[in-house]
Amino acid sequence: MPLKILLQTSLLTTDSDDWTICRFSLLKNYLNSLQDDAGNPLIEAIARDRSPDSSGHDPVLSNLNTQDFDELWLFALDVGSGLSPQEQAGITRFHQQGGGIFTARDHEDIGVSLCAITSIGSYHYFHSQQNNPDDSRCQRDDHKTQSINWPNYHSGKNGDYQKIQPVEPVHELLLNHKTPQGVVKYFPAHPHEGDIGVPPNFDYARVIATGTSQTTERQFNIAIAGERVKDAAGNLLGRVVAESTFHHLADYNWDVTTGCPSFVEEAPGSQVQQHPELLEDIKTYVKNLALWLAPAHEK
Repeated sequence: MPLKILLQTSLLTTDSDDWTICRFSLLKNYLNSLQDDAGNPLIEAIARDRSPDSSGHDPVLSNLNTQDFDELWLFALDVGSGLSPQEQAGITRFHQQGGGIFTARDHEDIGVSLCAITSIGSYHYFHSQQNNPDDSRCQRDDHKTQSINWPNYHSGKNGDYQKIQPVEPVHELLLNHKTPQGVVKYFPAHPHEGDIGVPPNFDYARVIATGTSQTTERQFNIAIAGERVKDAAGNLLGRVVAESTFHHLADYNWDVTTGCPSFVEEAPGSQVQQHPELLEDIKTYVKNLALWLAPAHEK
């Protein structure tokens, strides 16, 4: 049976002029195109936004532990009201049952509702709460877009690439045996990425890749991977991956001709259009991610 992955945003279905799930169609299509050596589908990806019922809670997320999903890829794109307490509880139960979880947010306070889910939200630092404990990180990196405050690391233009630095020892998520180097080197860039880090007591997790600011030349964390671990109640939690921005996987960053919401101010770059073959790096990473996050019983 293929792995069943829920691609989910914390935005409402009515937020059409935003980064709703329709702007991740290339990711969904790529995942659904993956096959094993016998030609069988590896992944069944289901994509959706939040759709609260009359009580204000999304029925899928609130009952995620009873749904037939192996993984949750959560694009946290709200600014504080993206996940109700019932939805947070459903995600927590899913994680406690061994479900793998990927989380991605963006600059400033985008995705701040993640803070309420300690096991997956503690990796993310925001502007108004859960700051990076390193005070020197709590300042602007991208100065061009004044409407956006820290954290806002400038890795490049939408539509361009950034060269990432895999952290030694190279994690299996970043292996790419199709290249001479054998590792993933390029991720899509973004003018203002968020901030992530490993909490002091999370000894089962580590930073696996960093990027470099194009304005300050400062390194910042791009991806963190957390292994399965038992919680205080004895539940074997699923694996976790946290990323600094959802733009690594958005349509607009894989193909700028797909368009973006009207509030995007920055002019796009052209490197992806000029060198589409380099997208194989992020696609390899996506495949690795889908397989690595699989629950233990699926391995």
